[in-house]
Amino acid sequence: MKHALTIDVEEYFQIHAFSCVIPTGSWDSYPSAVEINTERILDLLDEQGVSATFFCLGWIAERNRELIRSIHKRGHEVACHGHMHQVISNQDPAAFREDVARAKDILEDCIGRSVIGYRAPTYSITSRTLWALDILEDLGFRYDSSIFPIYHDNYGIPDAPRIPHRLRHSSMVEFPISTFRIGSVNLPVSGGGYFRLLPYFVTRSALRSIQRLGQPFVFYIHPWELNPETPRITEAPALSRFRTYIGINRSFSRFRRLLQDFDFTTVHEVLKDCGLAVAA
Repeated sequence: MKHALTIDVEEYFQIHAFSCVIPTGSWDSYPSAVEINTERILDLLDEQGVSATFFCLGWIAERNRELIRSIHKRGHEVACHGHMHQVISNQDPAAFREDVARAKDILEDCIGRSVIGYRAPTYSITSRTLWALDILEDLGFRYDSSIFPIYHDNYGIPDAPRIPHRLRHSSMVEFPISTFRIGSVNLPVSGGGYFRLLPYFVTRSALRSIQRLGQPFVFYIHPWELNPETPRITEAPALSRFRTYIGINRSFSRFRRLLQDFDFTTVHEVLKDCGLAVAA
């Protein structure tokens, strides 16, 4: 069984955990690390013979067009992560549409083909922002991978379906972020800070349990999470610093091991294998 490997392409200074101390207007004053971090991932994926889906910010694509083209040329799927990495709850529908449409246009101009996948910054499609799905469909997206079926202080729809499915009254497909269920609780096990925090054997065991059920999972990581030299934002709150830097020194070696322990491909290919084929 193949699973979906996803990379959320953004800079270390753009994450929501730092938004209280780093305003968007100051982003250009920070040294960029996204190109070297992403190229390192691309080289590892070439080495392992793995294809992945890269959810890319329009802001990044404007400044690094060759990076987006390189992702595409090296056999990976380019998908959309919005333009300015703003949580949807901070936008009204018109602003959200403008942000996503701008990013989609830039990405499509970079690679010369349609971009059909979307992931919201900070998984911010929640019960309060489900209206965003209609806008995504109207803009031509064919699948979303934003809904996290957990309780969390920043995101999550705890009772959302946990496996890929076609959205009700829609042509779009949802590939929710994968969770491991214990009793009535969904536990996050499929990437990001959870991957850095939990012992590797816990992550591997949980993902293998999902696999044994005959279900594909989606794994996610950010390029800055795999670089132990990621700059420390010392003025950020203690909890934000903990969430951002915990386990970062060992994350790249863990990621390499993950690629050896499971078979991965793009979101598009996994959905096709599930009988949920999506096309531009």
